[in-house]
Amino acid sequence: MTINLTEVVEILKKDQNFREIITKDGWFYCAHEEFTFTHFSYNSKDTKEETLFFAKGANFKRAFLEEAITQGLKFYISEVDYEVTIPAIITTDVKQAMSLVAQAFYDYPNRKLKLLALTGTKGKTTSAYFAYHILKQNPAHRVALLSTMNTTLDGKNFFKSKLTTPESLDLLSMMSAAVNLGATHLIMEVSSQAYKTKRVYGIAFDIGVFLNISPDHIGPIEHPTFEDYFYCKRQLIKNSRQMIVNAQMDYFSLIKEELPANAIFYNDEINFIRNSTDFSFSVTGALAETYPIKLLGRFNQENALAAALATRLLGATNDEIKAGIAETTVPGRMEMLSQANGAKVYVDYAHNKLSLEKLIQVVKTTHLGKIVIVIGAPGNKGESRRADFGEVLSRLADEVILTADDPNFENPIAIAEEIKAAITTDLPIEIVANREQAIKKALRLTKSATDAVIIAGKGADLYQIVNGKQEAYAGDYLIAEQANRKLSN
Repeated sequence: MTINLTEVVEILKKDQNFREIITKDGWFYCAHEEFTFTHFSYNSKDTKEETLFFAKGANFKRAFLEEAITQGLKFYISEVDYEVTIPAIITTDVKQAMSLVAQAFYDYPNRKLKLLALTGTKGKTTSAYFAYHILKQNPAHRVALLSTMNTTLDGKNFFKSKLTTPESLDLLSMMSAAVNLGATHLIMEVSSQAYKTKRVYGIAFDIGVFLNISPDHIGPIEHPTFEDYFYCKRQLIKNSRQMIVNAQMDYFSLIKEELPANAIFYNDEINFIRNSTDFSFSVTGALAETYPIKLLGRFNQENALAAALATRLLGATNDEIKAGIAETTVPGRMEMLSQANGAKVYVDYAHNKLSLEKLIQVVKTTHLGKIVIVIGAPGNKGESRRADFGEVLSRLADEVILTADDPNFENPIAIAEEIKAAITTDLPIEIVANREQAIKKALRLTKSATDAVIIAGKGADLYQIVNGKQEAYAGDYLIAEQANRKLSN
């Protein structure tokens, strides 16, 4: 992979995102020397002479550039002239530049794949897994997947994801690797932050899916308001050739005004679910059929329907759709184990108001006894969730244990106290900062098969984010499984 300085400048000019090149010899509007880049980076510890370095981020410091220069760096792109000894390519929006230049550097892998993108406040990961399992029923398909939980570039080997939607340099690198591994399709979750921070700038998706919307990710380092969050979500509409949209979602009237004429709806008078049971559902419309499903809850059936409509546009047959839905499971989503007393323990990634509410409601349909909830909220992000959780727990929980969930730079007890303060009903509440101890305590509170424990928030995560770092964590399911084994002996 190579790109030269003239090509970089022309890409920026075409996007009206180029200002000038500043060197020790003066300011220039054209490249006055030729230089070939063979490596891209935004990490000052990962640079060499042939690197094009992107100086981005609110916390970027001149010292980072100086460190890279000691490693041989010759050029950098930035919104600011840091007045160092190497030339600066000055741009108005460095993240926007990063996405477009990366596409060219990697020879536009985004144009060589069938791209399916999913957005929404909840259900993105589950819908992505449904789509993945449907498409891979066809042996001619090699399906890559980028999800909140896991990533696979070849459809076989999975690794833990770092971000719901990777930074543009990483995303284009992954797309390029997927193409080189023979991938034909890529399914990916597109977060509101992906558009807020230009991670998918200039990328057109073949199919976009908009699942739902509710307030989330609102806070100082994410979205200042719900309006901003919703606006960023809606950018998928403008960047998709065809849209699948939930006709029952909030604010649908606004979204409908933005949609192209070829949009397809579900939960409308044509494509809707009927005869919903725990492990099967029927749909009307073009996909009229009864579908077996492993994931509990009508909301998961709606996710399956959205994925089915999207993959049908990509050539999936009804038989492939049925087989794919039937085999789909998702790590950390509605994983269940049984206690010796018959009570069930559910581990789920539910991490916002809507997903928590739906999860508890599903569990309540089969457990009429006590529902014990183990939950926390992340630190330094999505602060509105704390009050949201309190409101849901007030209505639906019988007993609550508040604990740590990626506290980051905040005190997990202080976060728990905020959730507790938002609970308005008189129900037993305990704060146990250690998540492992909280889970063990919850399992001791069940008495019979009518009871259930819900462990919400972290799903299949094998880490806790503390002070900006990922600390090893055994995982909710394993901890519950070990605790259950001890209680059974």
